[in-house]
Parts: sequence; structure tokens; C-alpha cells
Amino acid sequence: MSEEYKRKYTFGEDYGTSYYKYGPITLGEVPEVVENRGYFPDKSSIMYELTGVTKDVIVGKDLPLYLEAREDLSSRLVYPMRNGIIDINDERSWRVIYELTKYGLEQFRPVERDFKGFYVVASLSAIAPRYMYEKLFEIHRRINDEAGGRLIKAMTIIPQPLAVAIAHKVPTCIVLESGHGNTQICPISRYPIRNAIVALNRGGSDANVLTSEILKDAGYGDLAKEEAVVTMVKENIGLIPRNLDEAMREAKSDPEKYRVRFKIKNTRIVIDLGAESWARFLIGEYVFNPNHEIFSSYFKRGMPRPKDVKIGDVLFRGMLDFGEAIIEAAERCPVELQPYLYRHILLSGGNFQWKAPEEFKPVAVDAVTKIKLLLKEKGVENVNVEMTDEPKYSVWRGCIVYGYAVPDKYEWSWERMEGWLKLCE
Repeated sequence: MSEEYKRKYTFGEDYGTSYYKYGPITLGEVPEVVENRGYFPDKSSIMYELTGVTKDVIVGKDLPLYLEAREDLSSRLVYPMRNGIIDINDERSWRVIYELTKYGLEQFRPVERDFKGFYVVASLSAIAPRYMYEKLFEIHRRINDEAGGRLIKAMTIIPQPLAVAIAHKVPTCIVLESGHGNTQICPISRYPIRNAIVALNRGGSDANVLTSEILKDAGYGDLAKEEAVVTMVKENIGLIPRNLDEAMREAKSDPEKYRVRFKIKNTRIVIDLGAESWARFLIGEYVFNPNHEIFSSYFKRGMPRPKDVKIGDVLFRGMLDFGEAIIEAAERCPVELQPYLYRHILLSGGNFQWKAPEEFKPVAVDAVTKIKLLLKEKGVENVNVEMTDEPKYSVWRGCIVYGYAVPDKYEWSWERMEGWLKLCE
């Protein structure tokens, strides 16, 4: 296929732990985004019949319109990529992925006569097992067959950290890709060094859990049960402290300056943490380093501690702080390569989009500064830490660059896990 064709019909898909980012190259710098989730409505209800709902699974931007009783959400609302890995036999999660993928591709199906199928580049966690690649290829083949064989011309799958490195044209680096469900620390030297990857069982969802506890302490127990509300609160009030002890001391000495008053958009609900406003610093700290003694009090009263969990062949570490995780990943690589890796540490993913308001400096910092501080505490200095451009979208952008740049003469190789799998001629 000509470069001109790929310039119109390359399609990127980032299967994040919280959001599915997707769309063709023609979107430019920003993809379409929907939550990576699906809702299984109660088919036995009278309203299901009367409203003419025909789908077993609801996905996409209109999903909230189908939500039923609050107590049903935990059983009917499925987030398939919570930790980046779907069990091979998890039929409901794979069904959601099928529906989301079809939703995205059909949304952008061209009507032009020259369209002979998208070049699709999908991206999965760096620690995704081979069967996930097989399942995703199978899903795309099925969608293409159902569309008459002319929706997808060829597809490939690449690891998310590699997509980040490609988007930023840095062939040797360490990528921290941190989303809702987990964090991947992946050294890259032309390609991900798989044996050096450190996976953490900690991401934005853990900050949500702590935010929920803080809301309960402030008297908002009902709101603490709704994950969408908790996420909104976390993103709007959470701060990363330069030093947690100093930040808490400062916030308690000047409570009005750090007081949290947050209004939920398009509602009458106003959250005022009052005397508990100092706890906003705990939210950011917990993501980067959950080992401060203050978190023990939350664990003792029932908040789950981030655990070491083995999924397939991968051990996800729970309590390892980001600084220690970076060092461990780097030191699994050849000694002479390590200095080059520290020259480029790239932060990617929505879990790094923490604000550092000017009025709260110097006690509040951004993610780049916090990583440097954690590394300095452990004796690693003179590092270069960079935030990716639009960290939520850097994986999708890398998919687009890869799809456009790699000629279709390279056929998929299961040995190398790269190349194009042709779905139609």
C-alpha cells in the first residue's frame, strides 16, 4: 500500500486499564476516548423489553444512560483491563473488548471508494501473555468478517511502552506507563527488554480507594460508593507532596489555604473536606510511595494494602515505590547500558497528570519532580525525567506512527512478536 493510503487509513487502538483510546490517523494529535468498560443490562426486566434494548453488552459514551440500580453496578459493570491482563477464560471481559473494538472501528468506517481496510495497530500491556495477542487477533478477524471482509486490511500489536518510545523518538529509555489498574516500568533498547520489566499492582484505582476513605472520614459515605465520583474528586483535589510530613504540617497549620471545596459539575453537590483537607496530600503520595507510616492506620481499619500478585508468569509488586522500581528495572539490564537508560525516563499515562498549583509550592510538586526526588533519596542523581506530551494519548500516538512507518511487507512473526497480520487482500 502507498504512503498516501496509510496517511488516510492507519488506525490506532490503546487498550488502557481505564480508557480505550482509538481512531484513525486523520484525527491528528488526539484520539477518541471512551471508558474501557461494558455494562450487562438485566434482560429479564420489563423495561429492557419496553425500551427496545437489543444488545447484551452496552459500551461507549451512552453507557451511563443504561445504568440501573446502584447495588447492581458491581455485578453488571465490567472493567476488563483493570490490571492490563484478561484471563483466557474470562468470557465477559473478552465480550466487552469485542464490543468496544467494533464500536471504535464502525464509528470511523470510511465511505470513500478507495477504502480497502484499515491498517490497525493495537497496543497492550508490556506483560500481556501471548494468548491475549491471539485473542485480540481473533476478535479483529471476526469483526472484519462480519463487516464483509473490507474493514481491516492488516493489523499488528505492540507493547504500550514501545508505543510511547516511538511517539517520542527515543530508542533507548525507561518508560513508566501508569494507568488506572497498574504501572509498567519498562527499559527499552530498540525494543522492550522483557526480562527487565517491573510490574506494579498499583495505579490510579489505588488512589481512588484512598480517596474513598477520605470522603468517608469527611462524612460523604454515600458518594464514596460511586467510583465515577471518587475518580472526579481524586483528579481535582489530589496533590503530590514534596515531603509528606512537611506538607501535612503546613496544611494543618494553615487549614483555610489548603481547604477543599469541590462542586460536582451539573449537580448541586458540593464536597467540603473542612478539617480533613490536609489529607489531599495523601492521595498523590500513595501512588508514588505507599510506605509512609500514616497509611498503616488505613490498612488497619480495612483498606486493602496493595499486594504482590502473580498473574500468569508475571509478579505484580504491591508496595514497591516508583523510585525503587525504576532502579530495579535498570539494574536488570547490562551495566554499560544503565547510564543510557537513566538519560531518558519517560512518564506516560493518566496516572501522572497530577497538578502542582502555583499557590501550593514548594510543598506540592508534579510527577517529574517527585520521581527525581525518589531516585535522589536512593543515591541516583543526574537523571533526566520527562513527561510525555499529553500522557493520556502518547500510546495511541505511537501506534499511529508505527502503523504509518512500518511497510506492510513485514509479515507477523510469532517468534519476534512483530509485523503485519493480513486480514484481507
